[in-house]
Amino acid sequence: MTRKQTLLAALTLAVIVASGWVFITPTPSFEQVRSATRSSEAVLLDRHGVVLQRLRLDKQRRMLEWIALADISPSLQQAVLVAEDKRFYQHAGVDLLAAGSAGLDNLRRTRARGASTITMQLAKLLNQGAADSGQNSWAAKLGQIRMALALELHWSKAQILEAYLNRVTFRGELVGIDAAARGLLAKGPNGLDSIDAAILASLIRSPGAARSRLAKRACATLQAMPASLNRQSKKQPCLEVTLRTALLPSRPFPMPGIDDAPHLARRLLTQHGQRLQTSIDASLQRFARDTLRTHLAQLAEQNVEDGAVVVLDNHSGEVLAYVGSSGDLSGAAEVDGVSALRQPGSTLKPFLYALAIDQGWLNASSVLDDSPLALTTPSGLYIPQDYDRHFQGAVSVRTALGASLNVPAIRTLTLVGLDPFLDTLRGLGLNSLTRDAEHYGFGLALGGAEASLLQLSNAYRVLANGGVWQPVSFSPAGQVAGADTSKTQLFSAQASFIISDILADAGARTITFGLSSPLSTRTWAAVKTGTSKAMRDNWAIGYTDRYTVGVWVGNFSGAPMWDVSGITGAAPVWRDIIEHLHQSRHSQQPAAPAGLLQQQVRYQPAIESPRQDWVILPRQAAQTAANQTANQTANQTANQTESQTIVVNVTPSSATLIAPPDSAIIAPDPDIPQQRQALLLQSGGSGKSCLLLDDKAVAACGKSKVLVPLPLLGKHKLTLTDAHGKLLDTHTFEVRGLHMPGKAK
Repeated sequence: MTRKQTLLAALTLAVIVASGWVFITPTPSFEQVRSATRSSEAVLLDRHGVVLQRLRLDKQRRMLEWIALADISPSLQQAVLVAEDKRFYQHAGVDLLAAGSAGLDNLRRTRARGASTITMQLAKLLNQGAADSGQNSWAAKLGQIRMALALELHWSKAQILEAYLNRVTFRGELVGIDAAARGLLAKGPNGLDSIDAAILASLIRSPGAARSRLAKRACATLQAMPASLNRQSKKQPCLEVTLRTALLPSRPFPMPGIDDAPHLARRLLTQHGQRLQTSIDASLQRFARDTLRTHLAQLAEQNVEDGAVVVLDNHSGEVLAYVGSSGDLSGAAEVDGVSALRQPGSTLKPFLYALAIDQGWLNASSVLDDSPLALTTPSGLYIPQDYDRHFQGAVSVRTALGASLNVPAIRTLTLVGLDPFLDTLRGLGLNSLTRDAEHYGFGLALGGAEASLLQLSNAYRVLANGGVWQPVSFSPAGQVAGADTSKTQLFSAQASFIISDILADAGARTITFGLSSPLSTRTWAAVKTGTSKAMRDNWAIGYTDRYTVGVWVGNFSGAPMWDVSGITGAAPVWRDIIEHLHQSRHSQQPAAPAGLLQQQVRYQPAIESPRQDWVILPRQAAQTAANQTANQTANQTANQTESQTIVVNVTPSSATLIAPPDSAIIAPDPDIPQQRQALLLQSGGSGKSCLLLDDKAVAACGKSKVLVPLPLLGKHKLTLTDAHGKLLDTHTFEVRGLHMPGKAK
């Protein structure tokens, strides 16, 4: 018997022995293998199933989607058969001719030549959990033969080839035809021509081969392919193969075109192969992202490069848009601006006034004093200033909130108390406020804490929902069993309505923002801006009858913006998104809940124009209004009293001093240049009077409001006289310097 006959006999005997085990070999089904083959990527889907983001979580390999054989280029299929298993459709898992030929060759060469069929290679791939050191032993080869015969018995040839092309490694980390085609050629598996196919097929046997060796092998594969599939140039096909092989990237191409929600993907996706459907609307997500980038590009010269946007559905709490950064406009694009903690500035004021209204301290027409204020705290004097460094004197709550005046907010905080306000903010979901009230101090009313854009936006959603808090949801409504649907009534419906009415009132914000600003929209919307200390953060958060939109702009680095105000930073982005959301349906102003009364208000003296404003009825009257029949509703009750005019006496009829208050302690703000600090002197009442500071006239008689440079340190006297010099009122106050560490008191 010749050596060749002996070798073939041995191989035949091995196959016969392996065949005896086939029927008892545990064999996974094709469906089991396909479902167990998990992509290295996790995929984030929008509410309609549109892909938002691919996120690679398996760093050891790069495997994409399972591709059906019908979606793989016929050229690629044929090239793989030519390169790896010419008689694939003729053998039953083991090619005895190829094995015998390889065995004889190996007797004459130092480098061993394999003869594994595609089915045997697939058997090896399916058994990759075994130790790598034993994969090429004779025992392992016998196991692969056994598994290959079993696969051929239970699977079709098409299934074997499909599974192989989806599980085989092509080069480096690239596993499967989808990853190989997109990573090396930037093409889909169905768009490969014969040259592409020859190159990829040649990689299977030697994934790390040098380009010259790869080109030589690919050329041989191309020439061996059937003419019907090889339609490339017949003149110099190998030259084209060499050129394309030389152009293969040293590192795989990134996945193109699917990068719409990277920050949300990192927040929600936890395991490779995951396909998670979210509440996000892809078209809105892209509009919000592009709008943010457009406006930030316009602010680039003002040292603004970062921003974030979130859009919520008021009713369900679904997150409809989640834009974490400005992308490549940012120097720290990986930072998630939606969840990052930043100083909220004046965006906390609506909750402060809502609490004061619910506690019975204030209503929309109540008068607050916007004049210099110095409060003693454990860390020293606290001296709030308004945004424009001026004071308005006596103002209504509507004006104080609408124009975002700081001193009235501090005065309101002294009414409601630091601890109750802090508890309210925590109830609103601002769980980042972990310190005690003493730590935050009176500055809490002006945003002297930290919160995220998502937290703040959901807090504003409370006002939109009549004072009811509910957590946000990243899943489409009704698709997650056991989702948190708990609700908490934090404010009354009446207080929430009044605050919303103020935030939607363009006239209330005129003092600070003017009548026409980006805060004014074509549809009904309530909105508040905020700017943190040193211009590091700028916010615009507001809501319509259906949506809540929050926008933050600034710099992740903490660098201050240059000359960016509440209406030039975040507000234009907010407005454009609101207009987009309501381009086909206008937002409707909410109906007043039972227990509210609208009355005519007139101020004496006329610090503000007469108007109709809302007040909360006493509890007994509110209950009566709620019990009205269909013929006598609460609205009718309100109408019966609308003709009544409430006169708010701001000052006594006789002339008197208003600001600064008697015995006030005033100190310069160390953050404001001395030359820009001023003091408001104000009087009220009837008759022509004259203001004197330290016995010197500061303005012509008859002028009731004067802004003067901040006086020198020490005690001062403000005097009010009539036109004839008769004393009407006197206030004393002290300008006191702040104690600076390291200096003598």
